[in-house]
Amino acid sequence: MTAIIALSLFGISNLFWGFWFPRKVLQILTLLFLAVGIGLTAMDWNHELLWFGNMFRTTNTSINFSLIIQLAAFLVVALSRGFGSDDEHTHPAEYYAILLFSVVGAILMVSFDHMIMLFVGLEILSVAMYVLTGSDKRNLKSNEAALKYFLMGAFATGILLFGITLVYGATRSFYISNLANIIAATAPESMPSFLYIGVLLMLIGLLFKVSAAPFHFWTPDVYDGAPTIFTMFMSTVVKTAGFAALYHILSGVFGGIYSTWVLTIYFISMLTLIIGNVTATYQQSVKRMLAYSSISHAGYMLMTVSAMQSSSTSTVLYYSLSYTLATVAAFAVLILVSEYQTGRKEKPEDYSSFEGLAINNPGLAFCFTISLLSLAGIPLTAGFWGKFFIFSDSFNRNIIYPVILAILMSAVGIYYYFKGIIAMYFKNGDIEKIEVPILFKIALWFCTIATLVLGVYPNLVKSLF
Repeated sequence: MTAIIALSLFGISNLFWGFWFPRKVLQILTLLFLAVGIGLTAMDWNHELLWFGNMFRTTNTSINFSLIIQLAAFLVVALSRGFGSDDEHTHPAEYYAILLFSVVGAILMVSFDHMIMLFVGLEILSVAMYVLTGSDKRNLKSNEAALKYFLMGAFATGILLFGITLVYGATRSFYISNLANIIAATAPESMPSFLYIGVLLMLIGLLFKVSAAPFHFWTPDVYDGAPTIFTMFMSTVVKTAGFAALYHILSGVFGGIYSTWVLTIYFISMLTLIIGNVTATYQQSVKRMLAYSSISHAGYMLMTVSAMQSSSTSTVLYYSLSYTLATVAAFAVLILVSEYQTGRKEKPEDYSSFEGLAINNPGLAFCFTISLLSLAGIPLTAGFWGKFFIFSDSFNRNIIYPVILAILMSAVGIYYYFKGIIAMYFKNGDIEKIEVPILFKIALWFCTIATLVLGVYPNLVKSLF
């Protein structure tokens, strides 16, 4: 709770400090603020507390999700490079402030104990992302992406609210603990039919946020049109917060009616895996490939959400962390290469832009390779163990067919992830040495080393969850 107050105050203060400090100082200050937020969040460990009239609850699970979210935000800021060098059209103070506010919304989404608190957190996060998506005002793709995200996000939020209303009408409570007790104590045949409609509508609203099919149509265009640094933020922070909220709702509230929604999640997870992986195979843009990759990873995480095993909580947390590290590293290299190729190639984010990268930039090529291998689930990377834990949870629940499909789709994923590796190491290019700022380099290598360490010693972190 103290982290939320601190980050809110830091975000407001950033707006004023933008008048006096240069963008590099603002970046350091924002990193300091996020480090303080991480420290304050960690101080709540093993202290289960209720705040705001029991609407907000801190538990070890919510703390772990909050730490992953703030770590992702910290890495994004470290990789931001001041949000551009155009003093006239880029305003880092505002961007940093909005980013901090969005982190506050994400923390609310992982720690809510009341449906209204979930809505407040979702709206704080969503409105911030609408603004950041369209922050490149002179780019028509950015403007289009922001408009699409806003319109579809508004509809999804409305559907979520309608679902919450129906659930309230059936249970007469917004509190998570009350809802769980009422549902557990009531026989399924005695439940009003509109409760199940409310559950379905709530699922639709949250599945939109995590880019699950068939609610994924906004993802490729929004990811492609938004500035890459904010695409990185969306694919890590927003997805982690969305899955934390979804898992909290299904396990903490609707676990008592598991049989009524589990088949829906099964089919959505399989559809998401097929659409995400198959569509990614014929993308020529690395950025759009990572967008469809993000969709496919939503399918994997939905599998463990539907398994509802005792280890599912730690599996979701571990997968969120491993996915975050690999995705941040992949987008970081994409930013460097696309900035270098801008003006040299017509489409600086295509696979062809990475051709020959390993010749003069072996470090960048290595980091990009490790991130792609982790996303593909290759052994000795964190992504391998993330998928292994998901498949184990599913097998323990006798979920056979989705696991078989997921394994087949993982093989498809190897194809399009290795296209980037082949371009870097086995094709000729004219990429010269790319200068990497020190903060950028530290963040990039941190993600790479952490991915490898978690791939060799997965229990190093999973045991904490």
